[in-house]
Amino acid sequence: MIKNIKYIISLLVVLLLTGPAFGLSDAYKNNIYSPGELKPVDSVLNVKVGDKAPDFTLPSLSGERISLNDYKGKKNVVLSFVPAAWTPVCSDQWPGYNLARSFFDENDAILLGITVDNIPTLYAWTNQMGNLWFPVLSDFWPHGGVADLYGVLRTSGVTERALFVIDKEGIIRYATVGDINKRPELGALVTELRKLKGK
Repeated sequence: MIKNIKYIISLLVVLLLTGPAFGLSDAYKNNIYSPGELKPVDSVLNVKVGDKAPDFTLPSLSGERISLNDYKGKKNVVLSFVPAAWTPVCSDQWPGYNLARSFFDENDAILLGITVDNIPTLYAWTNQMGNLWFPVLSDFWPHGGVADLYGVLRTSGVTERALFVIDKEGIIRYATVGDINKRPELGALVTELRKLKGK
């Protein structure tokens, strides 16, 4: 019975996260820059499922430098690359993960949010969005170095809207680059993390 309730809650979270916008306040919406419709995808992945995930170390909003290898043998890792702070879809996507925190916890996973924005920009943006439970990392310098390593740096200098699932051994188990104009569907992410739970 409890398993069924957890499953129903997980489904509701996915529906919420893949449904309409989260109702940002009007004051916050006034600070958002809309780039208009963009080319859906503008890069070619440098990695694939089954590859060892390239390690990296980036500064975080907390002041720590966080490496992918910090989680090896401890946690499954979801990398969420988003194009730019202060844009509509990104400003919906990351706060939505707050609703799914228990899902990540249940599946022994950590989310790392990555953009090419600098730390002061990310600080201001995330303060407007509200508290995020996951580390937010700046791939600002060298500009987009980690995004380029994974093959998700666009010709405009921002990243794709991409998700990677990396298991505790550091192997990429899921990789997707979605339409930059849309929030990613999370059904596949739910499935992939559940698969890893059994490992």
